[in-house]
Amino acid sequence: MDKQKLKKNIISICIDTLEKSAQAVRETIDEIIQTAIEYEGDNDIFDPFKGEMMKKKDMQVKHLENYLDDIKLINKADPDKISEKVEFGSIVITDKQKMFIAVALGKIQVEGETYFAISTQVPVFKAMQGLKVGDTFTINNNQFTIKDIF
Repeated sequence: MDKQKLKKNIISICIDTLEKSAQAVRETIDEIIQTAIEYEGDNDIFDPFKGEMMKKKDMQVKHLENYLDDIKLINKADPDKISEKVEFGSIVITDKQKMFIAVALGKIQVEGETYFAISTQVPVFKAMQGLKVGDTFTINNNQFTIKDIF
């Protein structure tokens, strides 16, 4: 398997996942706004229903901003770079699992294999940051050996 091709594929799947999530949030925002517009209660600016709808909209806007920030961040991962140590943008293969270091998306399927997309803020990344092939690290009493990095 070509490592750069695999890395590009993983990045593409992560971006697609984030874009689909962002689109779903946009649709939810549109629905909330439409519900508030169609509401025939008080036309009072302080109407509790409309206030609640705006709170829901604001919460969804925050989710959308987070997805868009994650898309910007993942686009900074260089698919052509073959990492020699664990860092942002690297694929890490251990004896127990495979990880992509960029944003927290959890489990993703790529070419029949399971990878975990994790952020640089999680403890597992902190435990392996800067390590190289052959190094070991322990998290939650589980020892991992790094088999490959790219």
